[in-house]
Amino acid sequence: MSAEPEVLDELHRLRARVPQLTGALAASVDGLVLAQDTPGVEPEGLAALTAAALGVAVRMADATGQGDFRELLVRGVDGYVATYAAGASAVLTLLAQDRVNVGRLHLEGRRSGTRIGELVDAATARGEPVAPAKASAKTASGTSRTRTARGALPARTTTSPTTNTPTTSES
Repeated sequence: MSAEPEVLDELHRLRARVPQLTGALAASVDGLVLAQDTPGVEPEGLAALTAAALGVAVRMADATGQGDFRELLVRGVDGYVATYAAGASAVLTLLAQDRVNVGRLHLEGRRSGTRIGELVDAATARGEPVAPAKASAKTASGTSRTRTARGALPARTTTSPTTNTPTTSES
């Protein structure tokens, strides 16, 4: 994507504005790395985990009537992982030290998420692929990846406790 250098520049500027950041990654909503500055962290794994967390966050926001996904914050003993919506087809994930000012993290993360979303959405509107050309369109098992709408999940099959028969429900 021709926006990749611009997205990477935005990640570098963001890390300069918030010195407590230890990593920044822009990814597609389906888990492909768009640009990354994540020393010491495997970016493809982080992008895949971001996509999984995004799926849960979207469903939680929808199930509770909170509207469209905007952001997700995870606090661990040693720091934070923050994920922000970045346009229609991307997300921004930030890794930060425990001593980060969380208000500043949100302020700068939201701004950068908006900017990255504009860059990615503009590239998509021009007909450019969302993921960089070097990213494979196949998973490790060799099956093709397909995009799904945020929050769209397959039907679930459960067993009824009273009749002990399987039932399928749409999410």
